[in-house]
Amino acid sequence: MDYKDKTILIIGAGISGVAAYDLLVKEGAKPILYDANEALSLRDVRERTSEGESANVILGTLPDAVKESLDMVVLSPGVPTDTGLAWELANRGLPISGEIELAYTVSKGRLIGITGTNGKTTTTALTGKICENYLKEEIKDPDATAFVVGNIGIPYTSVAQNTKYGDITVAEISSFQLETISTFHPNVSAILNITPDHLNRHHTMENYIRAKEDITLNQTADDVCVLNYEDEVLREFGEKLSGKYTVEENDGEPETVGGMKCQVRFFSSKQKVRNGCYCIDDEIYLSNDGIDEHLMNIHEMRLLGMHNVENVMAAILMTDAIGVPMNIILDTVKNFKAVEHRIEYVATVNGVDYYNDSKGTNPDAAIKAVLAMNRPTVLIGGGYDKQNTYDEWIESFGDKVKALVLLGQTADKIETCAREHGFTNIYRCESLEETVAKCAELAVNGDAVLLSPACASWGMFPNYEVRGRMFKELVRSLPVREV
Repeated sequence: MDYKDKTILIIGAGISGVAAYDLLVKEGAKPILYDANEALSLRDVRERTSEGESANVILGTLPDAVKESLDMVVLSPGVPTDTGLAWELANRGLPISGEIELAYTVSKGRLIGITGTNGKTTTTALTGKICENYLKEEIKDPDATAFVVGNIGIPYTSVAQNTKYGDITVAEISSFQLETISTFHPNVSAILNITPDHLNRHHTMENYIRAKEDITLNQTADDVCVLNYEDEVLREFGEKLSGKYTVEENDGEPETVGGMKCQVRFFSSKQKVRNGCYCIDDEIYLSNDGIDEHLMNIHEMRLLGMHNVENVMAAILMTDAIGVPMNIILDTVKNFKAVEHRIEYVATVNGVDYYNDSKGTNPDAAIKAVLAMNRPTVLIGGGYDKQNTYDEWIESFGDKVKALVLLGQTADKIETCAREHGFTNIYRCESLEETVAKCAELAVNGDAVLLSPACASWGMFPNYEVRGRMFKELVRSLPVREV
């Protein structure tokens, strides 16, 4: 798309908004960076852009004259599409785009897009590392680059103009970002799982599921979509993508409408699949039309938990789909360590192992972290309320969780739920400092302490990264007891 001389409003002056602004400046557009938060410093926002003091930034109320001058709008991921200014501008007939859509329209090379409720960051980082090793060891093109971008922390717009045809971009894509795509077209996509999350934004599970599934919106029969066979929603979706059950009602009569949209490859942690990857008895296999190839034992991995086995299988399938040799894939998998904030080992203090799973921002992610623990665990939970329920999380504690330490907005809600399920060893704290100290008091030699809050960080922390890093600092400053 040609953005030259177009007046484009970017809503949201965070990291994604600033990256979008800088990209549009380079494309010759006339961008306006806007944020409704008038408490922000105009100078600070301008200094974060490539144009510095000359950047066109508006804070607070957007003048009507500016609204009338616009050619299109770019939304940062955190900006809802169905309320406020975005809704008003859409009703004026202005094209509404998003940061990843903008980046896609100017990028080159192959694209892998990864979404799902949980596991995105680990899978994206691992897939990116495999692609990096592939370009370095197999292609041996010094100019080829593997970019890892998106919801993982690096805006796609910040690197899109640097991509070349020999490059591979691996993008972690959130449901928020998928709400605003139109031409976004990954060569390989993956939906890792779908469980309730962000219902305060999407309102219904149907809307949330639709947003996730839209990662395949523009894929064709030449493309591949990787799906979790053990997720009932995704299994059914895969059947539709592959053309097996694409039917609609026409005057009460079923009618077949079209064939394969894209190639589908499943992964399963419980059973054999005919085309995809599966794990049985701790062994991972690749299957092509029912012909099985043994790949590795899961204990050769450094990652913990069956959810990470699923993430690994998804990464194997995605990189296999773009032609990466299996020896490079498996060597990378075996040497890959957990990403920051995902069941990340922090330290052993007084015989207690501390793990940072701050990215466990919903109950399903937190369940996976609990299940990965192999010793009595003091669990830290609580945070911002995304209108989730916590019953399954509490039920997952079994005999692993010996104590639950709560803080944040959801503490009351979680405690009530826990007591209803018969779990009563609960402690309340007002700060993370107090929480870490309480956990150190409760845990004994041979235990683990796990920060996996099942809630977002907002309200107490700017984001889960700040929460996780503060936790690590507090753990590393704990006093060592004399033996």
